[in-house]
Amino acid sequence: MAALALGIIGFGIMGERLLTQALPHPDFRLSGVWDPSPAAAARLAAVDPVLRMEADAAAVIAGCDTLYIAAPPAAHVPLARAALAAGKAVFLEKPLATDLEEGQRFVAEAEAMGARAAVNFPMASSPAVAQLSEWRAAAGAPQSLRIDTQFGRWPRGWQHDAAAWLARRTEGGFTREVVSHFLFLTRRQLGPLELLSAQASYPGGDMAETRIEARLTAGGVPVELTGGVGAIAADEENAWVLQGADSAIRLRNWSLAERQGADGGWAQAPDALPNEKMRPITLRRQMDKLAALTRGEAHDLATLREALEVQQVVEAILAA
Repeated sequence: MAALALGIIGFGIMGERLLTQALPHPDFRLSGVWDPSPAAAARLAAVDPVLRMEADAAAVIAGCDTLYIAAPPAAHVPLARAALAAGKAVFLEKPLATDLEEGQRFVAEAEAMGARAAVNFPMASSPAVAQLSEWRAAAGAPQSLRIDTQFGRWPRGWQHDAAAWLARRTEGGFTREVVSHFLFLTRRQLGPLELLSAQASYPGGDMAETRIEARLTAGGVPVELTGGVGAIAADEENAWVLQGADSAIRLRNWSLAERQGADGGWAQAPDALPNEKMRPITLRRQMDKLAALTRGEAHDLATLREALEVQQVVEAILAA
């Protein structure tokens, strides 16, 4: 079967991560990359000196079968619309859009045309999440869920190059960038999300949030969500803890599946890996599913509708 042409718009950390996974993937060949930043061009040259930036976004869209959009959020919908109009498949970074109404219109348009489109929530392909799913039955009926995301600083150190927008209230913040992943996981595991109450704190000016608190339900299960910046020394720590009728299970620091024993202690899955080692495995699985999406085959990548539901909750929290 012929390799699929993959185009990438936006060559920051996420674009580079996908490229390093896509280049050796048997289902894909790189057809074009574009990012207007000189730093991005230098990063691309460091990955492979032979690769060059395309002239513009239109050139990438024209030459690809699938477009991966890793540009800042304000560009997501316009680029996705252009690619879908050209008959291409689309793989979007989250958040879906910066304007919720625009996101709603886009999803309705894409669904009406039967678009081949998905959003990059890697937990759809995480081995650790698969392990949690296997443990669910033994934990018993879900009773409550707790989600906590903490950061030593925001943006995180490795996101320094994107601080111009990640640190700002309009497009950035940890709720859109990180909490959205755990809301997606919650939606997949428990059911539809309903926000009951929320509070967000901001440092002033146009800077992104520094703390959030929210109460939700997911498929009727109570959910407590907290997040903040500056209370820990580490770059980040996070936990998704589901309490069942018989025991609890949790996902810690993105990739560590753990379950609670009778003594109250936590035990990791035997094949648990830290996130830096788990990430390439998960992304490879995402690429497998992206190939299926492009060919019009069945897959379980995050749908546009799921991403919109997550964004609706995120934006409501940030507006609280």
